[in-house]
Amino acid sequence: MSWRPTYRSSKFRNVYGKVANREHCFEGIPITKNVHDNHFCAVNAKFLAIVTESAGGGSFVVIPVTQFGRIDPHYPKVCGHQGNVLDIKWNPFHENIIASCSEDSSVRIWEIPDGGLRRNLTESVLELYGHSRRVGLIEWHPTTSGILFSAGYDYKILIWNLEIGEPVKMIDCHTDVILCMSFNTEGSLLATSCKDKKLRVIEPRSGKVLQTMLSESGDGNIRYYEFTLEKPYLQYLMEFRSPAPQKGLGVMPKHGLDVGACEVFRFYKLVTLKGLIEPISMIVPRRSETYQEDIYPMTPGTEPALSADEWLSGINRGPVLVSLKEGYNRANKLVFKAPVKDKKGGVVNGIDLLENVPPRTENEVTVWQIQFLADRCLYVCNPLLRMFFRQQEELRRLKDELTQKDIKIRQLELELNNIRNSPNINNNNNSSSI
Repeated sequence: MSWRPTYRSSKFRNVYGKVANREHCFEGIPITKNVHDNHFCAVNAKFLAIVTESAGGGSFVVIPVTQFGRIDPHYPKVCGHQGNVLDIKWNPFHENIIASCSEDSSVRIWEIPDGGLRRNLTESVLELYGHSRRVGLIEWHPTTSGILFSAGYDYKILIWNLEIGEPVKMIDCHTDVILCMSFNTEGSLLATSCKDKKLRVIEPRSGKVLQTMLSESGDGNIRYYEFTLEKPYLQYLMEFRSPAPQKGLGVMPKHGLDVGACEVFRFYKLVTLKGLIEPISMIVPRRSETYQEDIYPMTPGTEPALSADEWLSGINRGPVLVSLKEGYNRANKLVFKAPVKDKKGGVVNGIDLLENVPPRTENEVTVWQIQFLADRCLYVCNPLLRMFFRQQEELRRLKDELTQKDIKIRQLELELNNIRNSPNINNNNNSSSI
């Protein structure tokens, strides 16, 4: 019996990778050197976002996908996090909304103006705190608007309802750091890979683990496979190789591809050593320039199939599919409305003493007073300056303790809700009443 696999014809068998010309690449970007296992890149039909190296907090740049060439070193950044940014993801239903998570244990939602940033963006539209340790992964629900998943180094997954800005569910079944999250087509099942070498399939609304499998380590090659409804179901096609190592890959959504060139995938490859973002197009060779309907089936668009409340109530629905034949026309632009939250801080006479940087030397005292206190008569001597700085550090420490306490209370409330909604508890209550 031959060891060679049986040959099967495929319309994707001759697909090849085409690296963009230098003038269509993005150069001069200080790509992050963080060792966290992630792609550090996200792309949609309008923008390309890349996590960058920065001092004094985390940041990432957002560039229009048509703005090729060398990027100015002072190009505006999104820089509101206090720790390194570990993951970024675009909202699939609102192309100007991007989520980020960081080592500062927070998840933040940002709105990027049309045309890109003109100045540094430091104010997010929503800040989410619920993890007790740094947050390493985020993932938007594929069919529901306003639902975001986050995975932290506390081994927990939180499900956020962005309409209220609070976590509504907590999945607590992992024993180590969560490395990856992925949904099925309609978003009714969640698959996770974990550092404990286990792959779990989870029903996200109940947190129940449906299946657990052992996983193995792989290599760094990019291989093409085709899924079919007939045996052998999974067919190996080809392999793309590149001499330059990659930090991560951003994947363009289907509706952002060039159907005229028979482009079926487009990756944005991060080359850290060169500060380069290199687009790679996967193309099916066809002679005809007409629309190739056989390689472009109906694909998910940018319209959500469910609201957050509908999905939380137990409804499942597949994505809203669109055709790319006449070019994708986006539906009316959705308006992202963030819930209004009271900001906690030590505000005195309109000044947030917990946020303002205190003076550290005598020369800075007068400038600080003029800028923040507007009292030029009172000058602070060295002992008072040191006392003020110590008090402010104490206030910061107490503020952090209160935040951690609030997070712990919130996690315990979610655990209690999970226990109350557990089917085993309901069955025990019914049997005891009988």
